Amino acid sequence: MSAPDERHSVLVLAHTGRAEAVSALVEVVRRFAAAGVRTLMTHEEAAALGPGDRRLVVACELSGAVADADMVVVLGGDGTILRAAELVRGTPTVLLGVNLGHVGFLAEAEREEVTDTVARVVAGDYRVEERMTLDVVVLRDGEVLSRSWAVNEVSVEKASRERMIEVVVDVDGRPLSTFGADGVIAATPTGSTAYAFSAGGPVVWPEVEALLVVPISAHALFARPLVIAPTSVVGVEVLPGPSGGGVVWCDGRRTFEAPAGCRVEVRRSATTVRLARLSRGLFTDRLVAKFGLPVQGWRGPRA
Repeated sequence: MSAPDERHSVLVLAHTGRAEAVSALVEVVRRFAAAGVRTLMTHEEAAALGPGDRRLVVACELSGAVADADMVVVLGGDGTILRAAELVRGTPTVLLGVNLGHVGFLAEAEREEVTDTVARVVAGDYRVEERMTLDVVVLRDGEVLSRSWAVNEVSVEKASRERMIEVVVDVDGRPLSTFGADGVIAATPTGSTAYAFSAGGPVVWPEVEALLVVPISAHALFARPLVIAPTSVVGVEVLPGPSGGGVVWCDGRRTFEAPAGCRVEVRRSATTVRLARLSRGLFTDRLVAKFGLPVQGWRGPRA
């Protein structure tokens, strides 16, 4: 990336309900201001700043802020980053996350790296990755009931806690298996370390082009996680039964009904999310660091 010019603008989003986030926000705002970068913030989040720091930012409505920004810098966990992904998807604006949460797989930097992160954003010293997203549609008798999308995963889940949901899963229009379960997840490689991982799915390297299908607590002889082609379409038909239907969740943020008799189709979207990357390290190292995996005793080659 080339160094930004005087018109360079950054939209900063933060979970201002946490003291740590406000502290990081103040530091970021001051450093961007010192570098001459125009910093945008929502009115609500700018209100968390003191009067002096508030003068360093341009408070605006969120709906128009993304169009004016070259980058969105997010201070928070994966939930806050997913919120920002809703804003930048389908735009040329790049998203960069600074982790203030727990695991933070979507984030590129940690709290203690804020100084270096701001310096590299100002210098344009980052690369951009296009991350795959998913489109989902709910159909019944040929009628479209709902549409949405996801960065990490789409899950079709039971609506009532005490009952399973009965589904038929198919791939590319060919039936695969029928079973009762708590639900079924269709995930991207980015989402393989999120809900799909918790449900027993494999970790998939981000460079791999694929779709994951992961049953959740299925009562079936064959209910293994699947890794299928990115061009495939995953179908989940919700069968009539005591459960009375299910619900669809997209990234755990957007939800709508999946009534009995409906069909949920998940496919790769033509629209991506653009993530800024600072590190050129391997995904293996990120996996070890984020999950705290034990690697003592390793005697392989040193970098």
